Amino acid sequence: MAKSKTELLQELKTGDVRFLRLQFTDILGINKVVELPASQFEKALDGEIVFDGSSIEGFGRNEVEESDMLLRPDYDTFLVYPAGLEPTARGTVARLICDVADTSGKPFEGDPRQTLKRQIERLKKKGFDNFFVGAEPEFFLFARTPEGSPTTRTYDRAGYFDLAPTDKGEEARQDMVNILVALGFQIEAAHHEGAPGQHEIDFKYAEALQTADNLTTFKFVVKRVAINHGLHAAFMPKPIAGINGSGMHLHLSLFKGGQNAFLEAKGQYQLSKTALQFIAGLLEHANGMMAVTNPLVNSYKRLTPGYEAPTSVAWSVSHRSAMIRVPKRRGVGTRAEFRIPDPSSNPYLALTAILAAGLDGIEGNLTPPPPIERSVYDLSVRDRRKYRVSELPVTLGEALEALRKNRVIREALGKDVYDNFLQAKEIEWRSYRTAVHQWELDQYLAEY
Repeated sequence: MAKSKTELLQELKTGDVRFLRLQFTDILGINKVVELPASQFEKALDGEIVFDGSSIEGFGRNEVEESDMLLRPDYDTFLVYPAGLEPTARGTVARLICDVADTSGKPFEGDPRQTLKRQIERLKKKGFDNFFVGAEPEFFLFARTPEGSPTTRTYDRAGYFDLAPTDKGEEARQDMVNILVALGFQIEAAHHEGAPGQHEIDFKYAEALQTADNLTTFKFVVKRVAINHGLHAAFMPKPIAGINGSGMHLHLSLFKGGQNAFLEAKGQYQLSKTALQFIAGLLEHANGMMAVTNPLVNSYKRLTPGYEAPTSVAWSVSHRSAMIRVPKRRGVGTRAEFRIPDPSSNPYLALTAILAAGLDGIEGNLTPPPPIERSVYDLSVRDRRKYRVSELPVTLGEALEALRKNRVIREALGKDVYDNFLQAKEIEWRSYRTAVHQWELDQYLAEY
């Protein structure tokens, strides 16, 4: 049940909260905060805190006089940070996630959180209750230099589900879990992943907006606790060549009338027509959304054969090499696992693109090809034609070109977000493409 302003003010007082952080994300998904003392708490809860939007990536306007923006807190996101999260804090800290508005109070169309809320509203107008998402974010824990700079030194040689002493990040991971539980997360699993220094913490599915909010909180907690242990937590998709990169598999389902709309007991694979249409939409728009779900130059170094990451547009009801997998569980847990995204993505924009793609599949009555029940990597040319398998973009440049051509994803993002996101990513791609890298010097300098 949503709390009132009066109730929140009382919680702030009884909890002896000294600082209130108003949190939002820029267009790239980086957490931003305005921190306020107790004298400003009531003003903050009234949504009257102004900040300079021109200084935030993707929020700038051409006209200087239009740069002021308001932070409108979502009371449902109120959290008090537990002791131990920030040992250097000068008093108890609380947090509220905010929507961004202009000074007239109108929602800012370039706010990533608003972008997702618009798609959720579209979903509900079509008669669905909710879009549920469960996330499986992976990350690396690296050693730091004596000066505090991050390295790519992993300090362990552990693999899947290993225990200490092989898994030397276990203590830090346990502290992360304890903090997340204290913040209200329902942790379902936490374990060492396949690569040295790689970890995964899974938390219970929730409505899409809450999952996106949770992911922003999760990233902050993981990075903060890692610092407390003298480590660096990296959500970079492929920090080390030759080993698995970090993905963020997303488990997706729609509910209608209180029931899982993906389940049909007598349907093919026990999947409903809605589920198949949604999956078909994801397949149809996979290339067009990849710049959003996999937004870094580095993202495409994870998506290569041999490292348990998808490289082709395909789906399966069993095999993990496919871009979309339908786990065997049925009933309320019937869902599609989307295996492309990585944890560097802005969760609000990634879920916006995914929901828009799925809804387009439903609206267009799209039908997916037959599912593939063996390794996609090993398919012959003939089988690739049979199952309508195509290759995913292999560079950020290719993904940006696919985004430009995809009307559904462009319209879902909205003009402000699309224009600013594309501009930022084009700059990133040009910078990478024109740089001379160490690999080139090692290969060519002496030879030519």
